[in-house]
Amino acid sequence: MVGNTYPYTIHDWKEDIALASARGIDALCLNVGPEEWQYESVARSYAAALVLGAPFKLFISFDMTAIPGNRRQDVHLLRKYLAAYAHHPHQLLYHGKVLVSTFAGQGSLFGHATVQEAWQFVKDSLKDIARVHLIPSFFIDPRHYPHITAMDGYFNWNGSWPIHLTVDSPRDEVECAKLDTDRHHIHHLGGRSFMAAVSPWFFTHYGTESWNKNWIYRGDDWLFVRRWTQLIAMRDQIDIVQIISWNDYGESHYIGPIKGAQPNSEAWVDGFPHDAWLDLNEYFAHAFKTGAYPPIERDRIFMWSRPHLKDAEATDDKVPRPDRWQLTDDKFWIVVLARAPAEVRLSAADGAYHGRSWSVKEGLSTLSHPMAAGGGMRATMLRGGVAVAECAPTHDEFRVHKRPRTHNFNVFVAASPR
Repeated sequence: MVGNTYPYTIHDWKEDIALASARGIDALCLNVGPEEWQYESVARSYAAALVLGAPFKLFISFDMTAIPGNRRQDVHLLRKYLAAYAHHPHQLLYHGKVLVSTFAGQGSLFGHATVQEAWQFVKDSLKDIARVHLIPSFFIDPRHYPHITAMDGYFNWNGSWPIHLTVDSPRDEVECAKLDTDRHHIHHLGGRSFMAAVSPWFFTHYGTESWNKNWIYRGDDWLFVRRWTQLIAMRDQIDIVQIISWNDYGESHYIGPIKGAQPNSEAWVDGFPHDAWLDLNEYFAHAFKTGAYPPIERDRIFMWSRPHLKDAEATDDKVPRPDRWQLTDDKFWIVVLARAPAEVRLSAADGAYHGRSWSVKEGLSTLSHPMAAGGGMRATMLRGGVAVAECAPTHDEFRVHKRPRTHNFNVFVAASPR
C-alpha cells in the first residue's frame, strides 16, 4: 500500500525490499492511488531497488476505487506510471510484457460502454510505451471472463479468506472453512494467467464517521498455513501468488514491519507486530517455488492471539464490535516446525507451566489452546526433556485483557528465535 508510505525515504524502501527478498519474496506489488506524492514514493521504491542491485522486482497495481476512470483522459495517470517504469531494470515482466494489476476497475469504463471496451482502450493507449500483461482484480462474475479478452489473467483478491461465512453458517462449515473459489476463476480464464492470493488475517474497525468498515473474516484454524498448503498443492495451475499484504494496517493483514503512515489504524495495530508471519511465509514460499518443502534446520514455534475474548466489552470505543465477530474462537493458534519428533507444552497462564502437552512429529504441526482472560500465551518445545525452542511473550508485551479499552480483533504474532 503506497498510500501508507507517505514518510518513506529511499532508505525505508531499501529496508523493506531487502527484508522481503531475504524472506523469499520476489517482488512487491505497489498499490497506488491518484496523489502525486504516491508517484514520488514509487519513484523512491524503484530507486531503492536499483541501489540494492538484488534480483528483486516491482510492479504497479492501480487502485481503481481511488483513481478516476470515468473519462478517456483518465488514462493519462496510467500512462505516466508506465512511461516512468515500464523499462526500468527492476520492473516485473511476465511473458515478456509489463505486468500491471488493479484493485477493482470493473466500474472504470474510461468513456466506454463495457469493461472489455474500456480496458482494451487502456491497453491500446499504453502500447506505444510498452506491451502490458494485465492481471486485474475486477469484482465480477467469472462467467464474464471469456468476453473480456483485454484481461490477460485474473487476480482472485477475495480468495484469501472464507468471505462466504455468516453468523448463521453451520458450525461444521465455519471450522476450517472452505477456500475453494480459485477453481471457478481458473475454469473461466481458459488458460490465461492466474494470480492467487494468500493472507493471514482480516480485521478492520472504522466507524461511520470514517470509512465505515467494521468487520472480520474468520482467520482462525491457521488460515495462513491452510491457504499456503492449498496453493502449493495446486501450484501447477497458479502462475503467481500475491501475499495480502505487506503493509495494509487498516485491514490487519500486514506481514511486514509497522512503519510509515498508518491510515488511522493505530488503535488496533500499534503493539501488534506480525513480523513472525514473514518468517513462516518463507517456509511456504520456498515450497511453492520449488515444489518441495525446505529442510527444517532449526526448531521454531509461531503463535498468535487476539488481545481479548470475543465477547469482551470495550470501555472506551465509539465503534461497536466488528460484524461477524461471533465467527472467531477464543483460542490462540500455534504452528510448530520441528527438526525431529518432540513434545510441545502450551499454556495461557503467566509464569509456571499450567497447560497441555502435545507430541508432534518431525516437520510442521498445528496446535491451538484456549485463551484465558488475564493470561497470555506460552509454548515450549522439548526433546529428551530439554527445551529446544520457546515462545513466551512477556506480560508487558502481550496479555488477554479482561476489559479492553477498544474492540481489537487484530492479533499479536510471536515466534521463537530464528
